[in-house]
Amino acid sequence: MTQPSARSPVAAPPALAVDAAIDQLGLGRFQWRLLLICGLTWAADAMEVLLMGFALPGISAEFGLARGSADATVLLTATFAGMLVGALFWGWLADRIGRRTVFLITVMLGVVFGLLGAVSPTVALLVVARFLTGFAIGGTLPVDYSMMAEFVPTAWRGRFLVYLESFWALGTVLVAALAWWLSTVFPPEEAWRWLLAAAALPGLIGLVARFGIPDSPRSLLSRGQPAEARAALLRVAQVNRTTLPDVPLLVPPPAPPVTPAALFRGAMRRRTVLLALVWFGLSLGYYGIFSWLPSVLRAQGLDLGAVYRTSLLLALAQIPGYVLAAYLVERIGRRATLVGYLAASAVGAYLFLLAGTPGAVLATSAALSFSLLGAWGALYAYTPELFPTPLRTTGMGFVSGMARLASVLSPSVGAMLLTGHLSVALTLFAVCFALAAACAWAIGIETRGQRLPEAVV
Repeated sequence: MTQPSARSPVAAPPALAVDAAIDQLGLGRFQWRLLLICGLTWAADAMEVLLMGFALPGISAEFGLARGSADATVLLTATFAGMLVGALFWGWLADRIGRRTVFLITVMLGVVFGLLGAVSPTVALLVVARFLTGFAIGGTLPVDYSMMAEFVPTAWRGRFLVYLESFWALGTVLVAALAWWLSTVFPPEEAWRWLLAAAALPGLIGLVARFGIPDSPRSLLSRGQPAEARAALLRVAQVNRTTLPDVPLLVPPPAPPVTPAALFRGAMRRRTVLLALVWFGLSLGYYGIFSWLPSVLRAQGLDLGAVYRTSLLLALAQIPGYVLAAYLVERIGRRATLVGYLAASAVGAYLFLLAGTPGAVLATSAALSFSLLGAWGALYAYTPELFPTPLRTTGMGFVSGMARLASVLSPSVGAMLLTGHLSVALTLFAVCFALAAACAWAIGIETRGQRLPEAVV
């Protein structure tokens, strides 16, 4: 009698890596909606960061602050000091508890503290409010860019990260236009309060919009939540009107908890240190010049309306810088684009120094605005791709924290622009840009077309 043959075992369906899932779901409405939501908040952050340069003449008029005084410098520094603490804290927390929670909390706090600054009755309370506003918005940077990098398909990631950074130009244009308009409606002693209040409102709109965004599937997987990660991907599929393959997600092997110290071990040490130096150098020069530029123009005899109109033109000059950066990061790569823009910024700082007429000052500062914001766009595309998922917001928080440290120092260094040491200040800034370019090249890694790293090495 013939024995029945044993059945062949049914092969388990292959697991799907999260990178492959994101690529298969493609680029669609979800990513464009995420870009708009994160971009709106990023524009609001730009307004909060830059508005003190526009508000300072009115604040000085109300509280009797002398030009270049310690109180004026502290006011410009307070937001950056808060961002330094916030970037380090919120970046670490987002890797522990998830991107979405921090995504919501930081925007809510930014709105509350921003409005508090608008009604501050004394300089001391205004400094506290600006520090707390900086603490809140310091967390949006590492979280927003990590979220965007982790939801966008590989082929489009660099472009979208530059697109997100380009909303900074929108915020700059809005705050300059708003300051200009308010200066025609209210006296300076009142206009600055309306400016601070208005700058907080875009964040409120962004907060409401963010409730519909799920947590990052990469972050969920790294924290041992595969069911939630699949639900997040299904949400992307639904919005994009595509289909998620009916196979389990590839879950990374269990790993010991990662601490910020991992940024300085093994292969991570070199890239963390070099990236921190790039962020520090670019930030010191950028904020050193542009935080004080409205006051510099005012000191040259321009009325407030002319200062705000000039600032608006400089903000518009940022847009082609971003457009070119978005093209170049996918054409020639992140690293080469970043180095090229930083080198152009170093040259631009000296051209600004040599400008001897109002037209030349406007032209050279517009060129600087173009090159510096192109450099920021390339840097924001490059940085999150260099950190693995378990450390991405921690790493982004650390390097952006180094930028905030530079931002704390930059108002004091930039004050030399008002006190007759123009050549010293601009030479220092040019050296910062050149050293940042050298550090960016020394990283030695190109991430264009590469999938995001998942494991800490």
